[in-house]
Amino acid sequence: MCRILLAEDNANLREVMTDFLTDNGFTVDAVSDGQLAWEAFCERDYRLVLLDVMMPRMNGFEVCRRIRAKEDVPILFLTARVQEEDQLRGYSLGADEYIVKPFSLPVLVAKCRAILERAAGRAMASEVFTSEGLSVNFTTGRASVDGEEIELQATDYRLLRYFIANRGRVLTREQILDRIWGMEYDGSDRVVDTHIKKLRKALGRYGSHIETVIKEGYRFVP
Repeated sequence: MCRILLAEDNANLREVMTDFLTDNGFTVDAVSDGQLAWEAFCERDYRLVLLDVMMPRMNGFEVCRRIRAKEDVPILFLTARVQEEDQLRGYSLGADEYIVKPFSLPVLVAKCRAILERAAGRAMASEVFTSEGLSVNFTTGRASVDGEEIELQATDYRLLRYFIANRGRVLTREQILDRIWGMEYDGSDRVVDTHIKKLRKALGRYGSHIETVIKEGYRFVP
């Protein structure tokens, strides 16, 4: 399932949105203010972030700014503010879309799906990742180090792709399990360590770029 972070301080609207998005196939983590949104984002992996602009403790603009400093996840602003300067500010911070309250819930779902499709298109537009001898072709699913192709099992390839998409960001074992093995996986989280060990070995000299962050997780630093 696609996991969404929803930050909305209106309890009734938050509950209605959560229920409707869940009914339409999304997994929703809903919070009531900007500080909680930022903390949740730092702890989990999200495909899309929905932010109310005016929230307690930290407004949506500040949350957006912080997220953009870490990752290129799509962001949709929910707002009752329709002034042009507010919308321009949001776009300048990296927002992907606005939806103005009050809004139709089916329209909200349609916007979410459209944003996710555009994000997937952008990701596919960057067909090849290269860095200091490592090359990964996302179209063919092939990887090479110093010009020599390496063999990766499907799980290890997905793991490498996930690291590349989140390069520089610390990923917890839970985040990796959710994305690579799925929410239904109920085995040991040590399977992550096993596959990272295999991936490092396959990458040869480039394997050291997958760093262990003690008591936190792993980070890919190209």
